[in-house]
Amino acid sequence: MNAISTKQNLLELDREGLENFFADTLGEKRFRAHQVMKWIHHRYVTDFAEMTDLGKALRAKLEESAVIVVPKVQFEKPSADGTHKWLLGMDGGNAIETVFIPDKGRGTLCVSSQVGCALNCQFCSTATQGFNRNLSTAEIIGQVWVAARHLGNVPHHQRKLTNVVMMGMGEPLANFDNVVRAMSVMRDDLGFGLANKRVTLSTAGMVPMIDKLGEVSDVSLAVSLHAPNDELRSELVPLNKKYPIAELLESCVRYASRKKGTSITFEYTLMKGVNDQPQHAKQLARLMHKFDNAVQMKDAAKVNLIPFNPFPGTRFERSADEDIRAFQKTLQEARVLATVRRTRGDDIDAACGQLKGQVLDRTRRQAEFRKRLAEQGIGDAAA
Repeated sequence: MNAISTKQNLLELDREGLENFFADTLGEKRFRAHQVMKWIHHRYVTDFAEMTDLGKALRAKLEESAVIVVPKVQFEKPSADGTHKWLLGMDGGNAIETVFIPDKGRGTLCVSSQVGCALNCQFCSTATQGFNRNLSTAEIIGQVWVAARHLGNVPHHQRKLTNVVMMGMGEPLANFDNVVRAMSVMRDDLGFGLANKRVTLSTAGMVPMIDKLGEVSDVSLAVSLHAPNDELRSELVPLNKKYPIAELLESCVRYASRKKGTSITFEYTLMKGVNDQPQHAKQLARLMHKFDNAVQMKDAAKVNLIPFNPFPGTRFERSADEDIRAFQKTLQEARVLATVRRTRGDDIDAACGQLKGQVLDRTRRQAEFRKRLAEQGIGDAAA
C-alpha cells in the first residue's frame, strides 16, 4: 500500500464534507474549505503549493494528509461535429467514457456513474461489457473536472460546459450516495455552479431510489422508457419486471409533484419494427396524458425520441427517418411534447447507447457477447 492510499482525496468531498475535513481532521477554520474548492473546481489546481492564498503551515498540513487525484486521460477523440470523447483510466485496467456535446447556446457533458452496467438493457452497447463496480464521487466529479479544464470553462464567467447529464455508462441510482454527492459539487457555487435544472439524472426506473432522490436532491429527472407497454419494456429493459410501468410512472408523479412546474423527460429509443409502430406511438401518447393529468400540469411529460445507434453484434436496427417523423407527428397531434434527439458523435462511437470503455466484467455478459460476435463472424470488433 502506498502513501497516497492513506490520504484523503479532496475530490471525494462536497462542500459539507470538505468543511468537516478542515475542521475535524486539520483543526482549521471551515472557510478554508471554500478557498480550496475554488482552487480545485474554478482554477483546476491540484498542487497545494500553488494555492497561494493559503498559509505555508496549512499547505504543509494538506500535503501530509490530502491529495487531489483526477482521472487519467488514456485517450481522447474529437468528432467532426464538435463532440469530444474521453476514455478515462480507472483502477486495474478498467476505463470509462465521458462525452461532451456542444450545441447552440449550450454544452452538455454526459457523465458515467459505473464501470459497465448491471442492468442489461438489450439495445445498449454498455450492457454488452458487463459490470465491474460503482465509481467513487472523485471519479464522477473528476470527469466534469477533466472536461471543464479541457474546454477552458470558468464557472460564472466563461461557461462552455452548461449542462451535465448522468447518462453515460451505468445506472446512476444504483450508485446513489456517490452520484448525489458529485451532483452537489456540480451545482455548488464553489464547484461548477450549474443550476439545478441543468443537472439531469437519467434512470432506467429504480422506483424506490427515485423517491429517495426526491427527498435529498433537486435535479432534473429523465427516465429511460423505450416502450409503452410492460410486455415490450420487460423485453428491452429487464428492470421493468421488478418495477413495471404503472409503478414507475407513479414514482415520477411523486417526483414532479414535489415542486410546482417540474417536468420529467421520458427517453424513447426508436428501433426498427420493435417499438416504432403507430400503435406504439398511440399507447405512448395515452401514457403521457395519464402522467400530465396526475401531475395536473400541461406538458409535465416530455418525450425525447432517440434514433437507435447501431453497434457491432446488435440485433436491432435504426428506425427509418420517415417512421421517426411519423412517430413524432402522432405524439404531437395527440398534444404530447416530443422532440427528436439529433445523433451526435457517431463517428467516434460517442452517440447515445454506444459508450463502452474497458470493463473487467464480474458477470458473464462480456464473454457471452463475444461468443455471439464470433458466431456472427465479427470477432472482437466490438471489444
